[in-house]
Amino acid sequence: MGFTWPPSDFTLMWVQIGVGFTGALTLVHYFGVLRRKLGHILDIRAFFSPKGGCQEALVNEIKNARREVLVQAYSFTADPLTYALVDAKKRGLDVQILLDKSNELERYSDLKIFLDQGVHPLVDHDHAIAHNKIAIIDQKVVVTGSYNFTNQAEHENAENMLIIRGHAEMIRQYRDNFMKHKSHSKQAQIRESETRDRFHKEVHKDVPKEKAA
Repeated sequence: MGFTWPPSDFTLMWVQIGVGFTGALTLVHYFGVLRRKLGHILDIRAFFSPKGGCQEALVNEIKNARREVLVQAYSFTADPLTYALVDAKKRGLDVQILLDKSNELERYSDLKIFLDQGVHPLVDHDHAIAHNKIAIIDQKVVVTGSYNFTNQAEHENAENMLIIRGHAEMIRQYRDNFMKHKSHSKQAQIRESETRDRFHKEVHKDVPKEKAA
């Protein structure tokens, strides 16, 4: 006979017979906690910014990952999140990151850190903006919301973030969507020279050339 949650009256009766009433309550409580941590019970936690614990909560989820971390991000400038992903990669986890194309030109993006540390994000060029802010961890946890993975989102912006576990079908949909976008994404490239050239042209386009002496 399979075990269901919450336990039936019949199951509780036999647990009580085996360990006593107090012991039964204790076992049921800790078994419920364990199932929640393992993602077998729907558990949703909400966080808000500025300075409402979003970054710390996401870093902890990445640190607790055991196999896989999939990330979709519009902007990426928050070093604690960046290095949590780098460390996950060094621990042998499958770390995959999809970024918006603006990161290739944005001087403050942590794209260069990722590349220097052996994490190779892909860039989704197929949309006007790749505006997702999602982390999918071990096929058991989804982190999503308006919260960008940036210093500004953590310290200045009004943002929200949900950590969801225990909803296998929804997590599967998020992971399938990630793979759909990954299929048309390309390897990220730093385009610093292009940025400098564009800036140089804009600054000097109205300045007349000096006449030759």
